[in-house]
Amino acid sequence: MQYKFYNGHMQTTAVPTAVASGTAIKTLLQFKPLIPAKIKSINISFDGLTSTTPGVVELIETDVAATVTAYVAADLTTLDAEALLLGDPTSSLISVGTSASGFTASAEGTTTAVRNLLTPVQLPNTGPFIFHWALGDEPVVQANKFCRIRVTFGTTVNILCGLTVAF
Repeated sequence: MQYKFYNGHMQTTAVPTAVASGTAIKTLLQFKPLIPAKIKSINISFDGLTSTTPGVVELIETDVAATVTAYVAADLTTLDAEALLLGDPTSSLISVGTSASGFTASAEGTTTAVRNLLTPVQLPNTGPFIFHWALGDEPVVQANKFCRIRVTFGTTVNILCGLTVAF
């Protein structure tokens, strides 16, 4: 079963809304699986017009939740037939709530342990970054841990990002 989600509610009558990074560390997306999940891909893009000092993008697993805007079932895109048959993934696969799965952290929490799922990447604020893991190389997010896309930029930039996950 595969799902895709990004750092916002599902766009319906309007385009996705980018999130301002600020200059401190910022969790853009947080995902809490109820059973182990594989990360299939990550994508992130920025609206910078000129390249300044690169920012750092992280994909981590941690044991502490950020406070986020909670996803609802409609925000999680089902990608394959098995996921479509299952129905609402928030009942058995993905925990949602302000201290579970969601986007745009208002508080980072005090992270006490981190496992890098992707080596932190320095990126200019002018271009996209898309990474797909090879079959069998996908990192696994442990059940009831928190997978986060975090960024730190020297100047504020607006960002869209997303994950594709499989169970």
